[in-house]
Amino acid sequence: MRVTPCQAALAGAISLNLLLLFCAWRGPGRSPPSCRLPRSVPGVTVLLRDFEDFDNDLAGTARSFASLPVPVLVAAEAAPYPPVPLPAGVRLLPLRPVADRPPPLAHPELHVHTRHVALVPDGTRAVPGLLERMRDVLEQGPGDTRLVAAPVGSVPLRCLELRLEPRVWTARYGTGAPGVCRAVEGTAVLLLRTRDLFALPFPLARPVPTAIFVQAVLRGWGLQVVPAAFPVSRRPPISPHNHWKAENLAESRRRRLMRDLGIKREVLADGRERWYGCGKETARCFGTVHARTPQYLLAGRWTPPCCLRALRETARHVVGALEAAGVRYWLEGGSLLGAARLGDIIPWDYDVDLGIYQEDVGKCRWLAAAAAGEPVEDAEGFLWEKAAEGDFYRVHYSRSNRLHVDLWPFYPRGGVMTKDTWLGHPQDVEFPESFLQPRVPMAFAGFTAMAPNNARAFLELKFGPGAIENPEYPNPDVKRLGQD
Repeated sequence: MRVTPCQAALAGAISLNLLLLFCAWRGPGRSPPSCRLPRSVPGVTVLLRDFEDFDNDLAGTARSFASLPVPVLVAAEAAPYPPVPLPAGVRLLPLRPVADRPPPLAHPELHVHTRHVALVPDGTRAVPGLLERMRDVLEQGPGDTRLVAAPVGSVPLRCLELRLEPRVWTARYGTGAPGVCRAVEGTAVLLLRTRDLFALPFPLARPVPTAIFVQAVLRGWGLQVVPAAFPVSRRPPISPHNHWKAENLAESRRRRLMRDLGIKREVLADGRERWYGCGKETARCFGTVHARTPQYLLAGRWTPPCCLRALRETARHVVGALEAAGVRYWLEGGSLLGAARLGDIIPWDYDVDLGIYQEDVGKCRWLAAAAAGEPVEDAEGFLWEKAAEGDFYRVHYSRSNRLHVDLWPFYPRGGVMTKDTWLGHPQDVEFPESFLQPRVPMAFAGFTAMAPNNARAFLELKFGPGAIENPEYPNPDVKRLGQD
C-alpha cells in the first residue's frame, strides 16, 4: 500500500498530538523521560512575555528578532486585543487553558526546542551576535552561573544584592558589590538554559525579571551582566490613560507574584518598603488557629510582617484608649514575654494579650459598649467586642481583618488576681496582686506599655523557670522551635 505525503504528515501530526495529550494526562512531575521533547538543538529561542495588550511594540520587536533568524514565540494568557499582526513564523502561545482545545497549548515548554531561551522585553531591537555572546558568557562562566542579563537602551543596569528571608516572608535588596549580582535594576534581556527556565515553579510569571530573580536566588543561581546593550525602539509617548492602566496592571501582577512566591514585604535598596500582605480592608493572612499553632508555623514560617504591623498598630491604639480612659492594664502572657525578651511582639505570635481591672471596664466607652453585647467600631476603624469564648474582650484591627488584642478582665480576691474565664492555656493562672502594685512602664512594639513590676517572676510563675531565656512555640506538642 502506497502512503501519500499528505497521509504521512497527517499520521505524524496525530501521533504527536496523542503523545502530547498523554504527557498532559500524566500531569507535571509524573511524565516519563520519553514524554519530554528533546531540547538538544543548539541556538536561542526568543520569548516575548512582558508586554501590554494596548500600546505595545510587539509586532516590531518580533519582526526585529525574527530577522536574525532565531525562533520567536509570543507567550500570553490569550491572544492580544486589539489583534497584533505578528510576522510570518512567529507563533503565539496562549497560556490560559481553553476548554475546547488540547491542553498542550498551556505548556509553552513543549514548544521551545533550543538549549537556551531569551526573555526579551517589549520594544527591544535585535543586535546580530549579542544573544550568542550572552550564551557564551553563560556557558563559560563560573559553575553557579545560570542567568545572564544585558541592558536594553542606553541606561546601564544597576547590580543589586537580593536576600530572601522566607521565614519572615521578606525580600531585601541592596547595592551589589562589583561583579556580584543577584538582581538588576533596569530594563534587561535575560538569557538562561531552557531546562532551567521551565524547571522553575513560575517560569513565565509577570513581572518576568522579578519572578526570575527571586526564584534564582532561592536556588543559589549566579547572575552575570553583559555590558553590551540592545537598542530600544522609538515610540510615541504613552497616553495618560494608558499610563494609568499600565501602572495598575503592573501593581496587580506584582501583588499576585509576591503572593505566589510567599513574599509579604520587600525592603528596597534605598530603604523604602513595599507591602503585599493584609491591611484594614482585607482579611488577615491566616485562618482560625487550632491547638495554639497557626498554619504558618506548620509551614516553617513565622507571623507575616503585615500581621505583626497590624498587631502593633492595634496594640498602640488600645493602650492609648485605655490610658486616656483611666483603665488600669498590663502586658499579659506571651505579650509580656515578648516585651521581656526583645521589646516587641514574639515573631511567631498571632495576638496581643493585656490584662485589665474588671472594675475599670465602664470607664472606657468602647469597652462599656462591648460589655453590653454591642460590637462597636471606633473612629479609627478598630472593632471592640465581647469575645464569644467567654468573659473577655477583643479589639480587632478592623471589621475585615480580625487580628486582635485580647483584654482579660481580672479582679482581686484575697490579694490574688483572678478572673471568670479560663481557657486552659499554660499561662492562664491566678497571681498575687502585688505584681501590679505598682505597675511599671516597659518598651513594647514601638511604644511604652504598663507591665507587672517583676516581669521575670511573673513570667516564671506563668510559664516556668527560664521562660525568658528559653523561647518555644505556643504548643510544643504540635510543633517545636528548631524543627523547621
